[in-house]
Amino acid sequence: MNSVNRNEQGELLLRIARQAISRALRVWHEPLKLDGNTDWLYQPGATFVTLMQYGKLRGCVGSLQACNPLIDDVSNNAVSAALRDSRFSPLTADELDTVNVEVSLLSRLEPLKFISEENALTQLRPNVDGVVFEYGAYRSTFLPQVWEILPEPALFLAKLKSKAGLPEDFQAEGIKLSRYTVSKWREQKSL
Repeated sequence: MNSVNRNEQGELLLRIARQAISRALRVWHEPLKLDGNTDWLYQPGATFVTLMQYGKLRGCVGSLQACNPLIDDVSNNAVSAALRDSRFSPLTADELDTVNVEVSLLSRLEPLKFISEENALTQLRPNVDGVVFEYGAYRSTFLPQVWEILPEPALFLAKLKSKAGLPEDFQAEGIKLSRYTVSKWREQKSL
């Protein structure tokens, strides 16, 4: 992401996400022009795309590991957030202008080493860390933005367990936690 400044990078990722959704909904969109240094878009990247509608979550899908070129990861996650998030009905073409798009670019996952849940909680950095919870086939994550709603580490972890399909007070050997940070950009249009 060499000579591209952070704001330009974010603006382009937001345009890529919105264009992918427009294309999937068969809504006319102005063709995306990739000028200048865009090599960074073809490097592996992990993103989450979040859709907000009237101040409420309308879809959120992402990748935790950088496996695909960033341009493809953002496009695929944008379409999935709009059409395949099982918590919501698919976005319609009529709704497209009522959603704001947010793109979060993830750092690498950093496994946490801990000896107890209390020890793990002391390592979490509110408003900084996204967290991945894993236990066997159970897995969930919260982006750092979720700290705004769940500011206490114990509650944050409890809800992460619940999101994975386990009781909030679940404890067992073999739990794995990883953290990551994000660079995020949100469309500035008002709805």
